[in-house]
Amino acid sequence: MDSFSSKDMALRAQKKILSSMATKSSVQMFIDDTTSEILDELYRVSKEYSGNKTEAQKVIKDLVKIAVKIGLLFRNNRFSTEELAVATDFKKKLHQGAMTAISFYEVDFTFDKAVMEELLTSCRDLLLKLVNTHLTPKSHGRINHVFNHFSDPELLSKLYDPSSPFRDHLTKICKGLDKLMEEGTI
Repeated sequence: MDSFSSKDMALRAQKKILSSMATKSSVQMFIDDTTSEILDELYRVSKEYSGNKTEAQKVIKDLVKIAVKIGLLFRNNRFSTEELAVATDFKKKLHQGAMTAISFYEVDFTFDKAVMEELLTSCRDLLLKLVNTHLTPKSHGRINHVFNHFSDPELLSKLYDPSSPFRDHLTKICKGLDKLMEEGTI
């Protein structure tokens, strides 16, 4: 029994090509302007928090690669019925996370890092479950890298401190999240 499939080979090639070209200019082909603005603010937060431009670029590049690969898998109908249920759960959890992030921003001193950490951890676990059989361990590592980076309790605490230098970034992130929710994207 020959297991060759040109469709599978083409999908692997697309994932490989997209993985290697996930630069800011190519991202605009796959990610809308609002999402791009949020990613830019997340980059700035990461860079200012870590003091490491290279690490900040890597975490955003990992996030973009994962988003593009998952988009490719959806577009090519690669998810089973069970996996689509996981995707629905992920979208609900992501929506809940966005609403919570905005609520914590809008009402000073309500931020609860344990709640945010749990939401981000749940999103990560659902995403890993969704792509378990579709992406390589390297991609799974990218998912862990992104979620571990942004669920850092110290980073979250500084981000939500009303007097922190990150406040302007948080404002732009939350406005973007609100717009994506209004559009039904998340």
